[in-house]
Amino acid sequence: MIAFGPVPSRRLGRSLGINNIPPKVCTYSCIYCQVGRTHTLQAERCPFYEPDEIIKDVKKKVKNALREGEPIDYLTFVPDGEPTLDANIGLEIDRLKTLGIKVAVITNGSLIYRDDVREDLMKADWVSLKFDSILKASWRKINRPHRELELGVILDGMLDFSKIFPGELVTETMLVHDISIDLDILKEMADFLHRLNPSKAYLAIPTRPPAENWVRPPEPKDINIAFQVFHEKLDQVEYLIGYEGDAFAFTGNVEEDLISITSVHPMRRSAVSDFLKKAGADWSVVNQLITKSKLVEADFEGQKFYLRNFKGKLL
Repeated sequence: MIAFGPVPSRRLGRSLGINNIPPKVCTYSCIYCQVGRTHTLQAERCPFYEPDEIIKDVKKKVKNALREGEPIDYLTFVPDGEPTLDANIGLEIDRLKTLGIKVAVITNGSLIYRDDVREDLMKADWVSLKFDSILKASWRKINRPHRELELGVILDGMLDFSKIFPGELVTETMLVHDISIDLDILKEMADFLHRLNPSKAYLAIPTRPPAENWVRPPEPKDINIAFQVFHEKLDQVEYLIGYEGDAFAFTGNVEEDLISITSVHPMRRSAVSDFLKKAGADWSVVNQLITKSKLVEADFEGQKFYLRNFKGKLL
């Protein structure tokens, strides 16, 4: 399932997701990733799906969503891995823009040092770059990158991209308890972001079950300190820690929609309940998917979440 949603996005309104990378191929294996640990750590770009297959699936989802009265603000590349590993992403963006809907890419930025990646991302309307640390030690601890990647080269690539990108550039920084709360490091990160000059710098915390079960959000006081440090250097800093709501779209097939959404966007129990009500279905659908090992239930921070089950187990 390549296209999913539309789903409620805290940054993009109503976002129709595009899953252009097979699970879970990535340049990073972040400790907090909601999709789980990376099983194929890769730094070289290559084709994965045929562009025609991606375009066809997205067009079908757009048609179904609009038929059901579901608005779409963005077509968003937000896959089970790093979207810029897809060597065809530039071509896919070009073809999708003919639909008249803005295109967003949520990337970890690890390949932004490459000329071809920057050229491809220039086609998008909105790009989010991950920036979790400015120090190699904590970068390796949090993001667990492919051994060929170098943090300094990546940061330079981000600066180069920010100077030429005509669209809206934002950053996302994940704050993790006992790792991302050093005041001096936060100040260095704020200095870098000041040079990067994004339209917004988002501060996030883990809000869904992470890849490593020991990962926890920082204390509220530490989140506030990070915000204040960033705000000293940047005009637009926002928390990305609120719940995005339960307005998930039903596009005609309740089982298919649940599996496709939860493959990259775990849903709270309340969200699933509202979704089922909208679809005219009940919890027997969820129970059957769990029995068939297609869906799993997980607890995190006092909430129950439902996630797609990859390879019969929770990654």
